[in-house]
Amino acid sequence: MSAFEFFFSFYGLLLGLSVAELTGGFARLLHERHRVRFGWLTPLLALFVAIDLVTFWNQAWRFFRDAPFNPVLLLIGLMIAATFYVAASITFPRVTAEGVETRIDLDAHFWAHRRVVFGCVLAANAMVWLLLGALALVEPQWAAFWTLRLQIGVVIFALATATAAFAPSRRVVIAALLVVLAYTLWNMVRAGWLLFAAGAWSPSL
Repeated sequence: MSAFEFFFSFYGLLLGLSVAELTGGFARLLHERHRVRFGWLTPLLALFVAIDLVTFWNQAWRFFRDAPFNPVLLLIGLMIAATFYVAASITFPRVTAEGVETRIDLDAHFWAHRRVVFGCVLAANAMVWLLLGALALVEPQWAAFWTLRLQIGVVIFALATATAAFAPSRRVVIAALLVVLAYTLWNMVRAGWLLFAAGAWSPSL
């Protein structure tokens, strides 16, 4: 087992729990859909969290695959993944904790918990940025990783996520949510375009 395989067996498990919380929360809402007012804010928030979770899985491969084994990296992975788990577990309400006749309003849930969800997502990403910044101070190759496009992306993501978490105006919060969601979707579309532009991949026959 390589150092990365050992690390990811731990880190990937924690990220997997976040995926389970997000999809399980949505599935439970569908099961109780007769008493759920869905709205559109919480579904958009869940989409944002899901896409960012995918980027964390991608970052694990890009940033940790050549890292040596060290318990500090396990601790860093725990802090990042656990913070994200909190965000994923709060994105949807706990349906079973409600009374069977209680109506569930997802828009109300969004406004009650958006600070925790956006704050945890921002904190998890900030830990990754700090790690990459520390690596850039000691290794020139990591310094080259901080391209202008990446720096602009970090600023857009950080400002929009912080605004969505802490802005007092509801209109500003919604605008920030749409901006950060559009940014993350654009990154996914760009990645898909690069995949097909490169010829996708050949089947194993």
